[in-house]
Formats: sequence, structure tokens, C-alpha cells
Amino acid sequence: MVEKWKDKLTDQLCQALLSLETPEEIYSFLEDVATIGEIRALAQRLEVSRLLSEGYTYPQIAQQTGASTATISRVKKFLEYGADGYKIVLERLRKEES
Repeated sequence: MVEKWKDKLTDQLCQALLSLETPEEIYSFLEDVATIGEIRALAQRLEVSRLLSEGYTYPQIAQQTGASTATISRVKKFLEYGADGYKIVLERLRKEES
């Protein structure tokens, strides 16, 4: 499915993200490339994916994150049927925590 939106510009964005070495560099890049609302929406979706993977219910997730049930449902769909991006990130974050 990636092929539908993958092109020279998105390749460049991926390379830009890979070039960042510290959290501070990532914060700087995100602040320049996206609005605060967009950054917070991405962060919220990641947290929703974490909570879903840990078995939380929609009402619990909505209460903890402020996400709508539509957002929670969309994230759940991608957790189950997506490109495994959430799963990769969540697994790596869990390894860093332990």
C-alpha cells in the first residue's frame, strides 16, 4: 500500500528523519515541518496504539488520551491490518524501557 504515496519527496522526508540523531534534533525538525496540532495528533495516535496493544478499552483510551472513538478505531485498524509501523515502533520502545 505504501506505493500509492511513496515518491521522491516522501523518500526525502524519510531520509531526513533517518538523519536526525538526538531527540533535540527531532524536536527542532518537527517544530519546523509541522504544526503543534499535527505533532500532538501523531503523538496521540502513538499513545492510542500503545494502549490498544496493552488491551485497554476504547472508553479507557478516550479518557486517557482525549482521542475520539473514530481515531481509536482508525489506529486499531492500522495495528491489525496496516504496514506494521506501529508494531515496529512499539516493540523498539518497549526494548528501550527494559
